[in-house]
Amino acid sequence: MSETTIVVLEGDQTGQELLEEALRVLDSEVTGVAVEFERFDLSLDSRRATDNQVVCEASARIRKTGLGLKAATITPEGAGDVGSPNRILREEIGGRVIVRTGRRIPGVVPLGGVHEPISVVRMAVGDAYGAKEWREGSGDDEVALRTERIERRICRAVAEFAFREAERIGAKVFGGPKYTVSPIYEGMLKEEMDAAAERHPTVRYEPQLIDATFALLLNASGAPLVIPALNRDGDILSDLVLPLFGSIAGAESRLVAFDDDLVLQAVVAEAAHGTAPSLQGKNVANPLAMILAASALLGYRGEEEQRAGRAIREAALEAIAEGVRTADLGGHAGTTEFTDEVIRRARSKIEVWATL
Repeated sequence: MSETTIVVLEGDQTGQELLEEALRVLDSEVTGVAVEFERFDLSLDSRRATDNQVVCEASARIRKTGLGLKAATITPEGAGDVGSPNRILREEIGGRVIVRTGRRIPGVVPLGGVHEPISVVRMAVGDAYGAKEWREGSGDDEVALRTERIERRICRAVAEFAFREAERIGAKVFGGPKYTVSPIYEGMLKEEMDAAAERHPTVRYEPQLIDATFALLLNASGAPLVIPALNRDGDILSDLVLPLFGSIAGAESRLVAFDDDLVLQAVVAEAAHGTAPSLQGKNVANPLAMILAASALLGYRGEEEQRAGRAIREAALEAIAEGVRTADLGGHAGTTEFTDEVIRRARSKIEVWATL
């Protein structure tokens, strides 16, 4: 049995508590897959103590092993503090794409008739983030300026991943940038979307301007959607898409690194939510998103790992469908109790599938 190494990025408050629950589900005794965890402490205290060196060390190991599982962390607001570890991770591992998937949770009523999964595939770097900003003039004549930048290799990675994801899950590629207003800047992403569509002729392709994409999402129905987007458009779009399903508890986030030949190099998965300090230590926080993030990681390895990832995902959603829910979903199960149920169901599935 070959061993899968996962770099574990520890975090803060409930982020760390829920990470530990996800690691319980990934245990070899549950999945039948040999997994080794390499831990790095990315809590705020550790990042301050090492001046973010621990983030760089963890990133180096992810580049080597290819897989990372990250807990939610605190990003301090003060200038001159350690900032966000996510920015460093993206830069250090060469992350080009961020994928956030919203999906229906059994028993939770979605908004606007949305039923099928929606994945937002956005740039991980560039665009409005990291842009140079300055002001000129004074009084009513003062103007603010910003120099934004996107790269063709990033546009190509976003477009290609979107079509690969759509091909994998039977979705259509939908949406896109406002290329009619910005044919040079935003048009670069549209050009790469069109090129990817030619490389993947079996995938349904329905490009829309970003404003029309927002409007049409409220009437989304039928096939699952994969939406490629610029960095800031995708960030905002994710904040709309995930709550459409009634809760962000079932949404995981993936940071994906590619080389220039579009060969996948590394994946870091995490929950899309934050650290919820008010829930810390109470055994009531919902571990679903972290468990789904863990199961998503296994999908990037061999057939045995993919089968285990599928078992974990199905077990988690079936548990909720049959009434084992934490308080945020209207149930009474504690954090640990919910994870115990997922483990029981996943282990049973894997054992049955092995006999088949």
